[in-house]
Amino acid sequence: MTRIDPHARNVGVTFGTLLASTTTLLCCVLPAVMVSVGAGAALVGLVSAFPQLVWLSEHKLLLFIVAGALLAGSGAMLWHARRLPCPIDPVAARSCTRLRRMSAVLFFVSLFAYVIGALFAFVLPAILR
Repeated sequence: MTRIDPHARNVGVTFGTLLASTTTLLCCVLPAVMVSVGAGAALVGLVSAFPQLVWLSEHKLLLFIVAGALLAGSGAMLWHARRLPCPIDPVAARSCTRLRRMSAVLFFVSLFAYVIGALFAFVLPAILR
């Protein structure tokens, strides 16, 4: 039985978190930005080509809960792995360091996307009412 390197696993989980956070941008930020810049017709064409965008917008609370849970899990995994030792082999040690850095960057990009999506989905509509 082969053991999966925790750093490589963290990159995979963090990439999944980035994907989930990106869906929050698709559901909430993209339509608002397109309408605000006068691209409403382009938005209609996009929705007709990808009708799943409507489903994402209708279920945005569920989408944000799942993305938030993935972010929390990914953050906990990164926090736990921050002090795990890297291998002694110089090539493997560089790879380990690179994977740690990549995981952290992906996590913070995901967190930024999640926060921007939450602002457009929940905060701005409450302010504009």
